[in-house]
Amino acid sequence: MLPRRIDRAAAHAPDNNQLLAALPASACVALFDAMEPVALPLGQVLYEPDVPMAFAYFPTTAGVSLHYVGRNGESVELAGVGREGLIGIPLFMGGDTTCSSAVVHTAGQAWRLARAPLLQAFAQDGPLRPLLLRYTQSLITQISQNAACHRHHSIEQQLSRWLLQAVDRSPASEIVITQDLVAGMLGVRRESVTQAAGLLQRAGHISYRRGHITVLDHQALQRSACECYAVVKQECARLLPMGATPA
Repeated sequence: MLPRRIDRAAAHAPDNNQLLAALPASACVALFDAMEPVALPLGQVLYEPDVPMAFAYFPTTAGVSLHYVGRNGESVELAGVGREGLIGIPLFMGGDTTCSSAVVHTAGQAWRLARAPLLQAFAQDGPLRPLLLRYTQSLITQISQNAACHRHHSIEQQLSRWLLQAVDRSPASEIVITQDLVAGMLGVRRESVTQAAGLLQRAGHISYRRGHITVLDHQALQRSACECYAVVKQECARLLPMGATPA
């Protein structure tokens, strides 16, 4: 099932995606003519393992998890993507498919671009190609750092890091998501997320009610997180100095 289309007038402007905002106006206008706005509901699967991709997505308000699910059904998030990036790197890297899936974890909106115009723009000697390659390196950093985080840091630290990253990609401080989904992102049991969320709530860092998590104290939550949050954020700022980093 493809995401449903929405009226351009009702959609968030393309430059609300920070990669598109980093492009010169002429390049952005050319891409905009080939793009269409789509609504991405919670749980929407944008691509699946080993299935050729047809579209790239530039989120504006949606949050997407690049997710790996093992044969035993256990899952873990490899990386998250929001308004700072795009979904569909294998399209311009030449792979067309990947072993992971992309699942919407925060409902919202995005701009969708078909494979052919993306490849055409990427092949040109313009600003898009170096920008996407630098973004790809920043995403590799996130995937690598997340792997270390899952191995070496506590559930409370991992949850703090994940919430900070999710809020950075969102226009609001509230995240609409269940503990089951968060547990799937972190690759842990739901009870572990419940315990960690309770600790953060009692400390005044977050507010939690069923399906809704609000970050109350961003700086305090950073102190509860491991160094992985700062490492990824700093590397993204280094590689994408034109503003295509989470706010």
